[in-house]
Amino acid sequence: MKLTRRALLKLSALAAASAGAGGWSWWSSVQSKNSYYSGPKTDHFDGVRFFNPDHLWSKSFGDALRGVWFADKAKWPESWPSPFADRPPARVDDGALRVTLIGHAAHLIQTAGLSILVDPVWSERASPFSFAGPKRVNPPGVAFDDLPKIDVVLITHNHYDHLDVETLSRLAARDAPRVIVPLGNNAIIKAHDPAVATEAYDWGARVPLSDKVVAHLTPSYHWSARGVTDRRKALWCGYVLDAGPAGKIYLAGDTALGPGNIFRAIRERHGPIRLAAIPIGAYEPRWFMKDQHVDAAEAVEIMGLVGAENAIGCHWGTFQLTSEAIDAPEIALAEALKERKIEPARFRALRPGEVWAG
Repeated sequence: MKLTRRALLKLSALAAASAGAGGWSWWSSVQSKNSYYSGPKTDHFDGVRFFNPDHLWSKSFGDALRGVWFADKAKWPESWPSPFADRPPARVDDGALRVTLIGHAAHLIQTAGLSILVDPVWSERASPFSFAGPKRVNPPGVAFDDLPKIDVVLITHNHYDHLDVETLSRLAARDAPRVIVPLGNNAIIKAHDPAVATEAYDWGARVPLSDKVVAHLTPSYHWSARGVTDRRKALWCGYVLDAGPAGKIYLAGDTALGPGNIFRAIRERHGPIRLAAIPIGAYEPRWFMKDQHVDAAEAVEIMGLVGAENAIGCHWGTFQLTSEAIDAPEIALAEALKERKIEPARFRALRPGEVWAG
């Protein structure tokens, strides 16, 4: 089953008709409640929704239809296999750092005796449906059965290309890892599988993962939603991992460039950064995506703002979410590095299964 433009328009019309036929009070009631998280108001939570006070923006449902569903998209191949496939070691110690791109935004980080997965997605689609939605064009860069024992999972936010509850259930059954999430995302995961060991934290939290590794939750310029009634009702974040002798790793998560203040703060509070994982894809059309996703040139700017010695580009080449061609982010990254006179080896656009090690 494929959701066509005509079907989407019919769904929109039905929603409007429902509101006009007495459904509006129900809709308003749902919108004014938060079933994921209950807590005191803060400088980034108004009692119902989260927000970044440094990045106030909004797009309408109509904007989303024009910017995503109805935008002219470059045609991606049905299959774009990666030339890499990794079989990670059981452990990485002695101050070493090893990072494998699983695909899209999913990474395996190995350092200080820990194996950490970030935003793991082994499902075929980044979607609430098994029959529709963005389908992967290459397999995960590490087969699930080839994973080492996973100690910790870090989730940045609840969009389907980052929070895959089916994968979390598989990991819980196999390894029972700790699953660290920003506020509210624990309710989503627990509703699917109470066996997943979730821990929810706010921006600024310091979370020891072992006696050698600490995770810090950092703000990002983004948003959250799993459906049409839960926009910004769960928090989103990036992470800085302090791995002692292995250095500090910045995981940007999904983010816009925005005014850049959060990145300057990361450099001031956590620098120097040894390695940053920064998205480079899912950025067209810019009029719609610039407030939520960076392009490659902006990713290079973030590398400089956080003071990262090295960076790896992710969030491209696996799921087609937006309009650009499949290889456009890699090409744009090379151009941005050349323009800024940065050695290409310092910022690599990884393919699934490719490893950064040092």
